[in-house]
Amino acid sequence: MNKDYTIRRMQADEIQIAIDWAAQEGWNPGIHDAESYYQADSNGFFVGEISGQAISVGSAVVYDDQFAFCGLYIVHPKYRGQGYGIALTKERLRYVGQRNAGIDGVVENIPIYERIGYRLAYHNIRYRGTAANPAPVDLRFVPLSQLPFEIIETYDRFCFPAKRRRYLNAWINQADAKALGFVKNGQLQGYAVRRRCIEGHKIGPLFADNYAIAEGLFQALQMDIPGEAIFLDIMEINPAAQKLAEKYNMQVVFSTGRMYLKGQPKLADQKIFGITSFELG
Repeated sequence: MNKDYTIRRMQADEIQIAIDWAAQEGWNPGIHDAESYYQADSNGFFVGEISGQAISVGSAVVYDDQFAFCGLYIVHPKYRGQGYGIALTKERLRYVGQRNAGIDGVVENIPIYERIGYRLAYHNIRYRGTAANPAPVDLRFVPLSQLPFEIIETYDRFCFPAKRRRYLNAWINQADAKALGFVKNGQLQGYAVRRRCIEGHKIGPLFADNYAIAEGLFQALQMDIPGEAIFLDIMEINPAAQKLAEKYNMQVVFSTGRMYLKGQPKLADQKIFGITSFELG
């Protein structure tokens, strides 16, 4: 490994480097992901350099005193297999400290992550389909902008291991996106976000009390983009999510291993019909 290799934190305007590399890897990131991700943890993005040239990137977003999520891990092809990535990962884990941390690891690299200390919990699966124009949806689907943020944050916490106020606020309000909630008897019973990506749109998160609400949100988020590509990332441990994807003739295009350092957090898994992202959990 080159002795001039150094690791430092990224500035806000540098996170796009990681997004661009993710696009080159075929991960199909959102076109506004950099702005949203930075809001999650401004200290959580790292770059490895040789003589000022970026050769590795990765994130370690700290959500609270108990939980973090590592992602956006890419080493430039020219420098792979030479120890640069491990050095970056060790630096990120120093920042994580004693917290539990999650990753969505490339399946073939799961043994590498196990040597670092991660343990496989389950797989996440990316489905790709084509947006349709389904029947009119329930009028109780409302823009999230019309709801108090506190009730969205409270619902989100059932499905994510920590509060993520700044990130969630940025995520649901990002440009070129659509964010809807399902309200019944004054209660939020599900919400979902669609964001524009390099190719098509990703729907995530998709959280709902039951299958019917999840399907309604899924339908509502594709009505205005018929014919465009849509993607949904599901947990294999929620068979209802798989049922939803397959009902709409979506096809598996990618899979990851969801892994944790200190065990799988206890969440309302049956409510998780689509995760937010592979990069930040």
